[in-house]
Amino acid sequence: MEHIEIKRLLVNYKTLEEFENFREYGAQELSMKEDLRANIIEGDSESPFYGIYYGKKLVARMSLYRIDKKYDVYFNPPQDYYELWKLEVLQPYQGKGLGMALVNFAKSFNLPVKTNARQRSDDFWTKMGFNALTYHEQRDRGENPYVWFPEGVTEQE
Repeated sequence: MEHIEIKRLLVNYKTLEEFENFREYGAQELSMKEDLRANIIEGDSESPFYGIYYGKKLVARMSLYRIDKKYDVYFNPPQDYYELWKLEVLQPYQGKGLGMALVNFAKSFNLPVKTNARQRSDDFWTKMGFNALTYHEQRDRGENPYVWFPEGVTEQE
C-alpha cells in the first residue's frame, strides 16, 4: 500500500454500517458497533474513531480517547494521555503496515498511550515500542496494560 491516510471517522450510520464488516471478519470482542451507537445517541461530534480506507472500503480502525490527567494512574509525571482501543485491520489487509500506521498516529500527539494487549497481541505491542506495565491488581483488574512512553515520561510507582 502506497500512501496511508488516517481519517477521523464521522459518527453516523454510514460509519456504523462500515463497522459491521469488522464484526463479520474480525473478532467480535473488537467490535465498535456498541460504542458508535452510544456516541450517536449522545450526539458526540468529536469522534474518537479513526480509520484507513482502501478505495471506499474501511479496512482498518481504532478508538483513541484522550484521558484527563486527573485520572492518570499510569504515568510519571501525571498528565493527559491517550487510551487506544479496538485496533483492528481486516484480514485481507493485514501485514501491510496499517496497524503500525494507526499506532504511529496515536503516538504523534506526543502524549503517553495506554492500551490493553488482547488476543495474544503482546508481540505486536512490543514491536510498536510499547512496554508491559507492572501489574497492579487494584488498578488493572484483569487488564493487561501496555504503554508507550514519550521522552521524559516513566511508569508511576
